[in-house]
Amino acid sequence: MAQQLPLNVRLRANATFENFYNPSNEQLLAALHDPCETFIFIWGSVGSGKTHLLQAVCHAIAESRTSAYVPLGMAGLAPSMLEGLEQLDVVCVDDVQMVAKEPSWETAFFHFYNRIRDAGHRLIVTADVSPVRLTIGLPDLLTRLSWGSVYQLQSLDDSGKRHALQQRAREQGIELSDEVVSYLLRRYSRNPGSLFELLDRLDEASLVAQKRLTVPFVSRFLDQLV
Repeated sequence: MAQQLPLNVRLRANATFENFYNPSNEQLLAALHDPCETFIFIWGSVGSGKTHLLQAVCHAIAESRTSAYVPLGMAGLAPSMLEGLEQLDVVCVDDVQMVAKEPSWETAFFHFYNRIRDAGHRLIVTADVSPVRLTIGLPDLLTRLSWGSVYQLQSLDDSGKRHALQQRAREQGIELSDEVVSYLLRRYSRNPGSLFELLDRLDEASLVAQKRLTVPFVSRFLDQLV
């Protein structure tokens, strides 16, 4: 089973490769499926799907290999939590920019990188900017983060967001019309992650009310959020 860290980190059940829609990132997806790609750096804007992909990697190997998903933006983490992770087959570190300019974290991550490389295991890292734009103060760590394959995760355009939202709805057994999707894209956040979270809340509200997801129903629900 997938290794979990002792800090209440849980993988989202629906964060899988099967329900990730973004046709502009085929090379990145191929690299994530290739165990010979031992170090991958992924960068992209908020909501582009970086967290989804890291958790999808952990789900995909859960039956045969050990892994850990490490969200560096999570409150209460200490550099010492990196100790021993190099023993796992795959470690997925989210939001490495969160520890930039933190000397204790940078030093700990530098040594962790060396240990996991020496162990021959796999490290996948994400950030909101490319390695050359990271404000890492430790030159040797910055150099290492530039090794291996670097991919920019392209964000979905409006057509892609529409497709992804309706695909997620179908997987959850929700009827989501073009009219409702258009209304959501006009009225709500265009961040795919936020839209998926809203879809879950709308599904729950519609089940409680025994109502279909129509524009009037969605409008009333969104008015209650204000």
